[in-house]
Amino acid sequence: MGNNGPVTRPASARAARLDQVCAAAVEVARAGITEVDPADVGDHLQAVAEGDRLVTHYFECRLAGYRGWRWAVTVTRVARSRTVTICETVLLPGADALLAPGWLPWQERLKPGDLGPGDLLPTPTDDERLQPGYLLSDDPAVEETAWELGFGRTRVMSREGRMEAAQRWYDGDHGPAAPISTAAPAAARCGTCGFYLPLAGALRQSFGACGNFYAPDDGRVVSADHGCGAHSETMVETTEPVVELPTVYDDSAVETVAVTSEADPAPQTADPAGTAADA
Repeated sequence: MGNNGPVTRPASARAARLDQVCAAAVEVARAGITEVDPADVGDHLQAVAEGDRLVTHYFECRLAGYRGWRWAVTVTRVARSRTVTICETVLLPGADALLAPGWLPWQERLKPGDLGPGDLLPTPTDDERLQPGYLLSDDPAVEETAWELGFGRTRVMSREGRMEAAQRWYDGDHGPAAPISTAAPAAARCGTCGFYLPLAGALRQSFGACGNFYAPDDGRVVSADHGCGAHSETMVETTEPVVELPTVYDDSAVETVAVTSEADPAPQTADPAGTAADA
């Protein structure tokens, strides 16, 4: 290869210099905010150079509900002129402004529980959680049932779909880490509960449905190591009641008790004569 000489880097773009005439036009920029009450325009925050003789002034916004927002007024002037004109006025969010969440497609915004009565949720044809029903399944229990019944569905859950559902259930409110599960006795696990109804297929060993009417998970899919206080083998020791005996009256003997009292008056002797005279 020939010697092409030293390699030089391209010169970087020159940083814009703050034009002093435009930077001093604070009141001109403030007067350009005409859409709101002057009381809603706060203190001047800063002036930023956007280009040659092009400056943006920022003012505090005092509108209710717009905390952290700033009024931005861009001004400019022609060369060798000290007359400043307004280019545009806009309300922009600051670093600590309250903003609405970023827009997401409806497929990404949808969450469990959003589907209500009468709502329709279309399933995409390329949903990776499903696969055509005419394909042989990798779940022996599914294949056995399909051959036995002699019919199939248009699509069934793929392995990825099953694993995704299993992980979601396991990490959710019906898995081993749920507060109600960690507060339950260590032996009170769903897999050993009489109300536990195992699922069919590959998920049978790890998940089932709760059939206890009094349990908070009744009718829901729970993991085998989930637990609660309504376990079928939960026994509470009850206190034996006190035997109430009948009242016994001992009237077979008479007990004589001598009682003396100093306050009793002395006995008086009757007068026979007085009695006769009265008669």
